[in-house]
Amino acid sequence: MAALDVVKNYYDCFNQKDWDGMLALVSADIRHEPNQGEARIGLEKFTAFVHHMDESYDEKLTDMVFFTEPAGNRVAVEFVVNGIYKKAEDGLPPATHQTYVVPAAAFLEVANGKITRVTTYYNLPLWIQAVSA
Repeated sequence: MAALDVVKNYYDCFNQKDWDGMLALVSADIRHEPNQGEARIGLEKFTAFVHHMDESYDEKLTDMVFFTEPAGNRVAVEFVVNGIYKKAEDGLPPATHQTYVVPAAAFLEVANGKITRVTTYYNLPLWIQAVSA
């Protein structure tokens, strides 16, 4: 399966909250580079992150635009995160089911039909402003 197809399937699973389907598309040695904090390496840490995010946020991604490079191993995706802040995170505002809409982007690398790297970027101050309003 082409990298673009793998990444599109990954995000389809995300939007359907099919965490098992999403996690089946990542490699055992996945490298997750979040917008803030240390990289997470390995499926166990990434799985814990996915489940933690599901507890704290209810998100759907829209306006997705995918880009690939000539070799077809890397995919960039720009999207809008439409979410509900369900459970407070340390160092962030209290959660009272506030809604937010923020632009974001991710860069993914695929090898042997599995995602080996996900790097995500978004504007954290903009998100804080949205959930604090």
